[in-house]
Amino acid sequence: MRRGVNVGVMKPAETGCAMRAGRLIPRDALRLIKAAKVRDSLSLVNPYRFKKPLAPAVAAAYEGVTIKADMIYGAFQKLSSRHDFMIVEGAGGIMVPLQGKLMYLDLVNKLKLPVLIVARPGLGTINHTLLTVDVLRKNRTPIAGIVINYALDQKSGLAEKTSPAVIEKMSGIRILGTIPHASGGFGDVIGGFIQSIRPRAQ
Repeated sequence: MRRGVNVGVMKPAETGCAMRAGRLIPRDALRLIKAAKVRDSLSLVNPYRFKKPLAPAVAAAYEGVTIKADMIYGAFQKLSSRHDFMIVEGAGGIMVPLQGKLMYLDLVNKLKLPVLIVARPGLGTINHTLLTVDVLRKNRTPIAGIVINYALDQKSGLAEKTSPAVIEKMSGIRILGTIPHASGGFGDVIGGFIQSIRPRAQ
């Protein structure tokens, strides 16, 4: 917004929400709203929220809720009509189930979103990131790039220093940057593994 770009945000489903005054508080969705400085309703930005820190489909089943894909699609269409660009944050990974066998991969492809992979910096990230790249390529899902995000406050070791270059070399996808840890800041906002960006529908 500071550069004159009208960016909308969305977190289709958030789990692990705290309960306050009888209401579930979606921390990630609220931080996205704050970072983008949008005035969209929370129900559009975050249609589904759950208390248990589980995959959305599992949390929904545990709480007796059915996640309706059409509700998510409808919310996205309303938001994308108001903004020049949309950032949609996932939860846990591209293969995480939203409802039944419907995964975030299916959601991304349904909405025709290119994907920005947000990877953690530590040991294991090479394997996780390359597997994500492989799945996206096999499904012909456009990849915008990779960002290394220090969502947790931790010291950088040899793995953190060497992994980005290895990921870039083996995947052939550019590492767009590294986001340092910032408690309550933008580094925490994109702590989810996947985000997608697309221009507003014309």
